[in-house]
Amino acid sequence: MSIRGTSKVRWRKSSRSGDTGGACVEVASLAKRVGVRDSKDADGPALVFSAAEWRAFAQRVKCGGHDIG
Repeated sequence: MSIRGTSKVRWRKSSRSGDTGGACVEVASLAKRVGVRDSKDADGPALVFSAAEWRAFAQRVKCGGHDIG
């Protein structure tokens, strides 16, 4: 599924992200899917996940399942 050039998509990034141009991702609600993209490349590609896949990923992140080190 391509979501490039879709003006109706509202992308958002974490309120914990600064404005220094660091490594941030943005997410967008796409009906029953969730889009994820690099905030520095707004016109670039995006990954698209089902809502269930996104919830499972977010839950693992919250529980420390993807912590480095």
